Amino acid sequence: MQKNVAYQELTRTFQRLSRFSHLSSIASWDMFTMMPPGGSAARGEALAEMSVLQHQILTDKKVGDWLAAAQSEDLNDVEQANLREMTRHYQQASLLPESLVEAKSLAGSKCEHAWRSQRPANDWQGFSANLKDVVRLSREEARLRAEAKGCSPYDALLDIFEPDMTSARLDVLFADMKSWLPDLLAKVVEKQSQQSFVPPQGPFATADQRELGLEAMKMLGFDFNAGRLDVSAHPFCGGVPEDVRITTRYDEDELLSALFGVVHETGHARYEQNLPRAWAGQPIAQARSTAIHESQSLFFEMQLGRSNAFLKHLLPAVHARFGSQAAFSEENFIAWNQRVKPGYIRVDADEVSYPAHVVLRYEIERALINGEIEVDDIPALWDEKMQAWLGLSTKDNYRNGCMQDIHWTDGGFGYFPSYTLGAMYAAQLFHAAKTALPGLQASVADGDFSALFDWLRQNIWQHGSRFSTSQLITQATGEDLNIRYFREHLTARYL
Repeated sequence: MQKNVAYQELTRTFQRLSRFSHLSSIASWDMFTMMPPGGSAARGEALAEMSVLQHQILTDKKVGDWLAAAQSEDLNDVEQANLREMTRHYQQASLLPESLVEAKSLAGSKCEHAWRSQRPANDWQGFSANLKDVVRLSREEARLRAEAKGCSPYDALLDIFEPDMTSARLDVLFADMKSWLPDLLAKVVEKQSQQSFVPPQGPFATADQRELGLEAMKMLGFDFNAGRLDVSAHPFCGGVPEDVRITTRYDEDELLSALFGVVHETGHARYEQNLPRAWAGQPIAQARSTAIHESQSLFFEMQLGRSNAFLKHLLPAVHARFGSQAAFSEENFIAWNQRVKPGYIRVDADEVSYPAHVVLRYEIERALINGEIEVDDIPALWDEKMQAWLGLSTKDNYRNGCMQDIHWTDGGFGYFPSYTLGAMYAAQLFHAAKTALPGLQASVADGDFSALFDWLRQNIWQHGSRFSTSQLITQATGEDLNIRYFREHLTARYL
């Protein structure tokens, strides 16, 4: 007699869902990177159809029956964790009608595709018309989820990306950060104003920048047999663990933005490529949360990538591609990569001013989803918050203000807090890694990252979604999320 019949039926169902998700992911990557403009509407409809199909499979009454039956089956710890994640996926999906899933997918595809031309044109009016439709549907989704969970609409969306996180807890973390970050930022800017930096002199050919990015990916252990690098309007990491697609964007007048965009996305990719293959196709094999995902990209980009030791190791590769110039002396190269200069663009921001970009977006999207403001209020609020945090005005500068990100185009409300949570987790993880690996800095300077990556694999990557975020971080570092490591890291590096 077959053991755990209901659970086995569930694993087959989720394996099937995983394969459909694979196809959707690659079709989305193609849409963002390769697809000609004329294919937009048809691709949007195809992706919406796939979303509906997956929704139908996941919300079938049989799945609910199997989940109930599996609760009393004889499952081991891993299977119980997988069942917990299956139940979460089922409950999340069951709250939404099929019509809303399809409408949201179509509206998101339309908004994102139009954004690509509207952003360079600074066309807020055109963009906001599409965004209003996305917000309307996102609010409906948030309402349905909130009624079931007994929480605010925004918290219901936040829970999709960051299970067990609430805006009340975020407010405490961000209030702590607000109490010291503006002063620290001012002190760093003042300190660096006394220094002289030599900016790199371009142009920097895109082909050479690409080769340098590929070399950095190789240094950082990216598996090119299971992934690739391409170009998109907004850098991202997509695909599936067996075929990770990362993208960047190039500017021939600026060398380091694309390079560290690649380093950032390589952090995401290494996490994906090292998720537990033994559980492939099951929810337990997926990344724990968006904040843990961002902790890996920021671990690579900021904790490791902007460290003195890594920059020293990277410099010969820069010389090989772009020759020697004053900007590429060791002292200046490190200083230039660690300079703090508040700017408009989040993805190019230094790590001291970066949290301001995140808190600004979090406060706006929370008010938007909770119905406290409307889409037309966004530009003025954005300008007000940018001036308060960073002393910069975005009045009438929509392309570098509220139109710069891609997340809201497809209704990704609730995602932005993950970036700063990820920075906090990354600092805590790097502190724990340094404690566990006393010779780490010397190894990094020599280009030997093996012990560091083994530590990440052992403590984060191999676990997928087996544990809650709190359990995962506590096991890796000895305590739950503690913001003090982020503050200590910024203070030590910049002051």
